This record gives sequence, structure tokens and C-alpha cells, in this order.
Amino acid sequence: MTDDGRWFHPFGAADEGEFQVSITDALDGWEHTSLRVATLAPTRQVGLPAGDSEVIVVPLRGSLDVTAVDHAGERHEVRLAGRESPFAGPTDVAYVPRGASVAVRNAGAGPATVALCGAKARKLPAPLPLRYVAVADVPVELRGAGMASREVRNFGTPQVLDADSIIACEVITPAGNWSSYPPHKHDEERDGVETELEEIYYFEVRPEAAGVDPAGAPDPVGYHRVYGTNERPIDVLAEVRSGDVVLVPHGWHGPAMAPPGYDLYYLNVMAGPGATRAWLICDDPAHGWVRKSWTQQDVDRRLPFGGRG
Repeated sequence: MTDDGRWFHPFGAADEGEFQVSITDALDGWEHTSLRVATLAPTRQVGLPAGDSEVIVVPLRGSLDVTAVDHAGERHEVRLAGRESPFAGPTDVAYVPRGASVAVRNAGAGPATVALCGAKARKLPAPLPLRYVAVADVPVELRGAGMASREVRNFGTPQVLDADSIIACEVITPAGNWSSYPPHKHDEERDGVETELEEIYYFEVRPEAAGVDPAGAPDPVGYHRVYGTNERPIDVLAEVRSGDVVLVPHGWHGPAMAPPGYDLYYLNVMAGPGATRAWLICDDPAHGWVRKSWTQQDVDRRLPFGGRG
């Protein structure tokens, strides 16, 4: 019996109010991270009240006006230029600390989609200031090689963004490739080796070929795998489409698979109870040898996707 029913949330299965996706600690077994996604008509807005979570505002498509009132009552306003789609390249983002309320408004003439990536902020004694991260300051990493090539945009990692607990990034996997591979885990605190982090995967999928008539490719799809140990079993094998979410409370996760014909995007949100904000992982020993094979292969020439709509 699989755990898909608990940890896999198809688009619309976890909605709340104006959010088409709402993953919070209201879910049984989920504690540290959150994700809310909303598509807004022009001039429409969504917001979150002040609370104990920090938030990274990520434009998935379109441009956004972000207004935050921090714990001291100071008002901050940021314009995010955004992008045409997650496949068009990286985006600028805004970091909103704990104790601040935030409102996000569609600043464009067409629909805009926003992701509010959150984490309980419990490590630092005081909130950090609001920060704008320009798209030029988002490192783009080409990870892996051959059919394991993928593009990682590190807008919310510890090396790029000062934060309390949240770690966030987004990954593009070209059609036919595998990412989140070799399978790895981060569910134990082992000093300098592994950190305990729960993780959210939010997916979008599109036909690979530019200009494909959607009627000719009506059902873009990808796949994602999560499995556990004898001591902590978990079993998820999800067929994912745009707007779907897979949660990883623990266990080995990967691969995320982009079938031939379909490019795969996912947004990752991580946080955990440990004192150190770090992404330290260990590979499944059965598959970790794959990393050595990359030294004999080139990175996929389709990467990076920057500028490709």
C-alpha cells in the first residue's frame, strides 16, 4: 500500500480561500514549512497576516507588487519584475521576515501566479530585515551531467539569502532527464554530514518543443519518487502535473523524472528543527556511485533555460 494519498496533493486538492495550493502545518505530520500558490487577475491581491513564519515571495509568472508591514510597524514596498513563466529563466524575489504581514498584488495586465514559500522562524532571536533579491543576484547552477543534467536557481539558499530557517530553490529538468538524483535524504541531524529538513516539491510541466499546440499535448506529465528505510518507511510514486505537490517528511527522494517531450519544473521549500540552517544530504548507498559517472559526460546543451519562454 502506497502513501500517495497522504503525501501527494494534486492541484486543487489542498486549496484554501484564494490559494489554489495551500500546504501548512494544518496537515497531519507537517510542521516546519508551508507553500501557498495563487493565480491573480490584474489588480487582484492575496495576503498573509503577521505570524511566526518567514516568507519568500516568488513570481511564477507575471509581475507583482509586494507590501509588508514588519514587527516594528514599518511599511515596505517592493516591485518584483517577475517573468513570463518558470521556464523563461530565474526571477527576482522578496524575503519577508517573521512578524510581518504581507500583501501581494498583480502588477501586470494579464494573470500572475505567486508562490509564498514559508518556514517557521525559530532559530534567530530577532527577525531579519526585509530583503529584495534581484534576478542578477540569483546564482544559476548546472548540476549533474548527461541525462542527469538539471538547472538549479538558488535564490533562497544559505549562500545567497540571509534567513532564519527557510531554504528554497527551483529546478528545471529538460525533457528526458532525471533530477533529484541519485536519491538522497536529509532527515537526521548528524554534525557536518546531514541536516533534518522536511521538503515541499511544487511542480509545473510543459511540452518541450516551443510553439506546440496545447491541443496536441493536452496532458504534460512527470514523475517523482520517495521511499524510506525499514525503520521509517514511506512509499510515494506520483504522476505529477502542473500545480501538483509532493511532500517529503523523511526518507530517500528522487528521481524526479521528465519524460521525453515534457520539461519539468519544481520549486523546493525546506526547513527543519536543527540549530543550523544548512542543506546537508546523504545519497542512497545503492545509487551514489552514479555521481562518479558524470565526470565522463557533458552537461546537457539545452541548459540553462534563461531567456527561453
